[in-house]
Amino acid sequence: MTDTTTGSLRTAHTHQLSEAALGEIRALLDAAFDGDFDDEDWSHGLGGVHAFIRDRDGLAAHGSVIMRRVVHGGRSYRVGYVEAVAVRADRRRQGLGGRVMGALEKVIDGAYELGALSASDDGAELYRSRGWQLWRGRIEALSPGGVVPLPDEEDSTFLRRAAAGCRFPDAAASPLLFDWRDGDVL
Repeated sequence: MTDTTTGSLRTAHTHQLSEAALGEIRALLDAAFDGDFDDEDWSHGLGGVHAFIRDRDGLAAHGSVIMRRVVHGGRSYRVGYVEAVAVRADRRRQGLGGRVMGALEKVIDGAYELGALSASDDGAELYRSRGWQLWRGRIEALSPGGVVPLPDEEDSTFLRRAAAGCRFPDAAASPLLFDWRDGDVL
């Protein structure tokens, strides 16, 4: 049985990582997503804080949190958006994803009003177990051509209240309007 506590956890901003470290992270993500992780997905996970775990066999787990803007109910929120969460196949279901999320949640709680992420079916239980709440309202994005509804994201977007006193968005009041980016918006 593998010891789930092995492996050192480290956090670093993208600019602090070497080209070799970034290449190793990208290789983990390519393998973990079975080839369904493209250059735009990679770009979405850069420019923020990375949390990653190395074990004796190399990079075992990764996630990053980047800043996004979300408008809701006439207010713009500074959101820590979780990206590129993956665990090497031989280390899955051993608590590494939770350790990575714990580090990212500290960043979110200290620097943002809310946390947000779009979960895969496989990942949703991890986020629920950590107190993330499924958004039950509409999701939209402000594209270069105007507001675009994103109904496919409405059953996979999770939020986390980060700042003390931050009003949690009301799903019945209005949609979450995310900033635009190329590729998958969420």
